[in-house]
Amino acid sequence: MFDVHCHLLYGLDDGPKTREESLALAEAQISEGVTHLVATPHASYKYSFQPATNRERRDELESALNGRITIGLGCDMHLSFENVETAKEDPRKFAINRGRYMLVEFADTGIPRQMDDTLFQLRLAGIVPIITHPERFPMLISDAEHLGDWVRQGCLVQVTAGSLTGGFGEQARNISRRWIAAGWVHLLASDAHSVKWRPPSMKAGYAALYKEFGKETADRLCIENPGAIFFDRAMPEQPEPRENLKASKRGRSGILSSLFGKKSS
Repeated sequence: MFDVHCHLLYGLDDGPKTREESLALAEAQISEGVTHLVATPHASYKYSFQPATNRERRDELESALNGRITIGLGCDMHLSFENVETAKEDPRKFAINRGRYMLVEFADTGIPRQMDDTLFQLRLAGIVPIITHPERFPMLISDAEHLGDWVRQGCLVQVTAGSLTGGFGEQARNISRRWIAAGWVHLLASDAHSVKWRPPSMKAGYAALYKEFGKETADRLCIENPGAIFFDRAMPEQPEPRENLKASKRGRSGILSSLFGKKSS
């Protein structure tokens, strides 16, 4: 499996504090069946983004793990004005493995009115935004039409493995299942921070997908789509988004089709 959202690198954010804690988290990922992982420290007002340090600690951990897991680099990019402007100037700086895909996280205070334009500007810069864990964001749970619009316009959506297993409560579990059934979700990721208080849960997340939605969906969200993201490839065909997604003015050949193909679910 691929996990493209994990706070693995020690001493950089609210993830592991020590090298030993990072190695323990990596070992937990290996035991979950994860073969490729993206270390994604926060880039926010609270935590500065340190590319050189990120590379050094990634290399240090990969060496200590003797090649048993491949570690890529990205970040959990908070949608602040400064970060967005930096990303527009250097589209690869925050991206996963310096490709086209980038994790974006909303501030807890809400969704700014200009967010549609912000995401559009990122796409114009060649970035494919991946909206992280919207099932844990109250503003999107209460007004999910925003999320549907962004999916229609070409953004991707990542839900947390622990949400599917009830680790973030019944509301997050139920809304995740609903959005997956509607074809709004493109990948599962751990957002792991610690073996003790935020473990990976990828194995259990895959099992929950397999049980409720079948092997095709489980593989698509845990292997095929995140694999394309890790290696910066075009996304494979995706199910047609359903439910409250409004039809694009450009129809079936709109923006979403230009990023990846569609198929009936």
